[in-house]
Amino acid sequence: MRLKKEVTTERLRIISAVESDINFIIETEKHPDNKDFIWIGTYEEHLAEINDGQHLLLVFYHVEDNIPIGYSLSKVDFKSEVFELRRFVVTDKGKGYGREAINAHLKYAFEELNINRFWLDVYPDNVAGIKLYESLKMKKDGVLRQSYKADRGYLDQIVYSMLKNEYFSNLIQ
Repeated sequence: MRLKKEVTTERLRIISAVESDINFIIETEKHPDNKDFIWIGTYEEHLAEINDGQHLLLVFYHVEDNIPIGYSLSKVDFKSEVFELRRFVVTDKGKGYGREAINAHLKYAFEELNINRFWLDVYPDNVAGIKLYESLKMKKDGVLRQSYKADRGYLDQIVYSMLKNEYFSNLIQ
């Protein structure tokens, strides 16, 4: 099964990436505001993600002007019913687009794919990301200490998750 998606939220059109989106994705990854918080892929790696049935590479566009403002990369383990948000970047920061896009991901994972667990990891210095994930009532599972070696040294990764029953419980409140 090849994952493909297109969803429109109040201000975003979120669609499956195509090869012509890869340059935007790489530019977004390398931007000084983002490069310390995400892993940077190559053209070939992103093309493989587009064509892989377990990965979902999405690009976020403004509904009004169709300008790309972010992207995400997810991996879905259908056997274990787990949705991993591997990369998530919004270039138009501080305007609530991140919250809108994450909520669309959660809805897709739990309501359309019937996933049991949604998870991601974040570096401790990504304060904006941590605030967003905690405000969405994601649970802090723990810290993978010095689990990634970057140009700036060994980095911890904080794991956050949400379970299906928590997602639906949050909708009711």
